Amino acid sequence: MGDRDSVWSESGLADLRQEFESVYGGRTVLVTGADGFMGSHLTEALVLLGARVHAFVRATSSGALNNIGHLRREVKVHFADLTDRTSVDYLIRELAKEDDRPFIFHLGAQAHVGESWHRPYETVMANMVGTLNLLQSIVDYGLELEKFDTAGTSEEYGNVREPVRHHHDFDDAGGLILHERSPLNPKSIYATSKVAADFLTMNYHDAFGIPALVTRMFNNYGPRQNPRFVTGTIITQALERERVELGQLEPLRDFCFCSDGVRGHLTVTAHGVPGDVYVYGQGSNISMRDWAELILRVGEEEGYWAGRELVSVPERFRPGVSEVMALRVGYEKLQRETGWEPKVSWEEGVSRTIAWYAANRERWMGRVDWFQTERELAK
Repeated sequence: MGDRDSVWSESGLADLRQEFESVYGGRTVLVTGADGFMGSHLTEALVLLGARVHAFVRATSSGALNNIGHLRREVKVHFADLTDRTSVDYLIRELAKEDDRPFIFHLGAQAHVGESWHRPYETVMANMVGTLNLLQSIVDYGLELEKFDTAGTSEEYGNVREPVRHHHDFDDAGGLILHERSPLNPKSIYATSKVAADFLTMNYHDAFGIPALVTRMFNNYGPRQNPRFVTGTIITQALERERVELGQLEPLRDFCFCSDGVRGHLTVTAHGVPGDVYVYGQGSNISMRDWAELILRVGEEEGYWAGRELVSVPERFRPGVSEVMALRVGYEKLQRETGWEPKVSWEEGVSRTIAWYAANRERWMGRVDWFQTERELAK
C-alpha cells in the first residue's frame, strides 16, 4: 500500500505503531466519513496499524473514492448514508457478526460552517439524525462495542457570553482558553448540530451503556482537505491568482495538523473514559490575517508563488453576528491522562499542506469557492 499524500513519515509511522498497534492491531474498526478529510487519514492510520477496517462512505451514484481509493483492497467499503436508517441497519447487523467488540469512530458529517447556512436541513439531518440513527441501530441490534468516538468540534464553544464569563478560563493576558468544561454557545447551524450529536452520544451512554465519548477537535488542516476550508482556500488562491480573498481577518483559530488530529482520535478512543469529553488541538491561536500571511510567506520561500495580496471581502463574512472570534484549546486533561501532545509545528504543517495542493490540482480545482477573472485566466 502506497500513497503520495500519506501524512505518515517513517519515524511517524514507527511511533504510531509503537503507541497503538497493541490496541488496534487485528481489531474490527468502523470509520464513518471514511473518505472525508480527517476520516481518510484516520482510516489509513488504522490500516497501517493492522486493524480490520470497515469504511462507511456516503453513497453517491458514481461510487468514487476520492481519498481512500488507494486503500480499496485493504478495507471493506460500505456505501451507505447516515440519514438512511435502512442502510445503517445493514451495516450494524454486519458488524454484529464480527468475533470481537468493534471500535467505532464517528466522523461522518456535513462539516462546513458556511455550507450549513446554505444547506441547513441537510446539515441537521446528517449530523444530528445521522448520529441518532447510528446509536439507535447499535441499541436495536445489541452490538457490543469496545468504544464509540463521536467527533465534535471547537465551533460548539462559539463566543463568550457575559453572564457566564466567570465559567471560562483566561490566560494572564486575558486570552480565552477552552477546556472540556467551558460553556457551549454554538453560533452556526453546523455547530448546533454537532452539540446535538454530542448530547445524543451521552444520552445513549447514560441510558444504554454504550461505551461512548466525545472528542472536540480544534481546526484540523492538511493534505486532502476540502479547498473551501480556510487553509485550503488561502493556498489554492495563492497557487492560481494574485489576490487572496478571505472573510474577516481578526478571528483567532487554533490550527492542528491532521496527523496530530488522528493521533488525538486514536488516543482518546484507546484510553479515554466512556461518558467523558476530550478536547485537543495545537494549544495556540493565530489570527486569520497572521495565518494567511504565514502560509503566503512559506509558499513564497519555497517557490510556489510570489507577491500575493491578501484582502478581506464582505461577501466571505459569516452571516450577521455569527462569526466566532477566538478558539484556542487547553488540552491539559488529555495530556495528563494519556501524554498526548501535538508534534507537527505550524511551519512544517503548512509546508506539507502547500506541497499537497500544488501536486494535486486535479483533486481540488473543481471544488473551490473562488473564481478566476477573465484577466487572470488570460495570463
